[in-house]
Amino acid sequence: MARTIRPMSYGGPEVLDLVEVPVPVPAADQVVVRVKAAGVNPVDWKLYSGSFHAIDDKYKDEAGVSADALPRIGLECAGIVTAVGEELSGVSVGEEVIVYPVTGAYADYVVAGAGSLVSKPNAVDWPVAGALMLTGTTAAHTLHAAAVQPGDLVLIHGGSGGVGLMAVQLAVDLGATVIATASEANHELLRRLGATPVAYGPGLIDRVRAAAPEGIDAALDLIGTEEALDTSLELVGNPDRIASIAGGPRRIEEGIKVIGNQPGADLGTEVRAAARPELIAKLVEGRLRVIIAGTYPLDEAAEAHRVGIGGHAPGKLILLP
Repeated sequence: MARTIRPMSYGGPEVLDLVEVPVPVPAADQVVVRVKAAGVNPVDWKLYSGSFHAIDDKYKDEAGVSADALPRIGLECAGIVTAVGEELSGVSVGEEVIVYPVTGAYADYVVAGAGSLVSKPNAVDWPVAGALMLTGTTAAHTLHAAAVQPGDLVLIHGGSGGVGLMAVQLAVDLGATVIATASEANHELLRRLGATPVAYGPGLIDRVRAAAPEGIDAALDLIGTEEALDTSLELVGNPDRIASIAGGPRRIEEGIKVIGNQPGADLGTEVRAAARPELIAKLVEGRLRVIIAGTYPLDEAAEAHRVGIGGHAPGKLILLP
């Protein structure tokens, strides 16, 4: 038998339970991976909180929402291949892999298609490998959507979040200048990553103008607040140079680039797939860091979610089955 974390109803972290299930067997075009580390992301608790109940039917599969069952949670992981379907070649039992996208990664074992696998370099440890892809590909997609180029001055809202820390590093590596919003407790971290931090809250527009008197070329809204949207529209002007991963329908109405699994958003499947090998290369070369806020055993997934929902620690939380 194997273990998996499942929500037993819709609600908060208290609905999560550790359940015993049979060890999965791959279909002809699948592999089974023994999970060594799984990344924890805000979308995980949104899936069972009820936040996606009203999501359009066409987006339900991508978001992991089913009309007749509670969602499986865990959208990224890393581990060791333990079984390979008879139709697959180029994948071997014992191979260490990063798996994304996937569903049900909060488990001892996960089933995935070959297209979700990327080889894990020996130099990358398990927690980092398990936490790289969701935030990394989202950050890369956001930068692409806002057409960020070398020499741009970019405003990143939510710079100390999981996606924000990736976006800051990728933008700096690209050759852009970055101003990032965050609580003051996380300003020093952002400085170390090459960004100029500013505190969010009343007066944000004036603080950003003071930090960037020459103007802002593009903005990434990674938190979905009205303050982030208003500031971006005021300082950038051109909605084509503003990208957002969260927030209400006003973002669509304003004509900015909305990405992700929400109605009217760009899924960016090809952009995200192309970003995977680039993220690994940057990681191995030391041009990108995955900042780990904490690790938890699988049976403490609910506590990891409580910490994540609290939103105080910068970086990624990791489950270690």
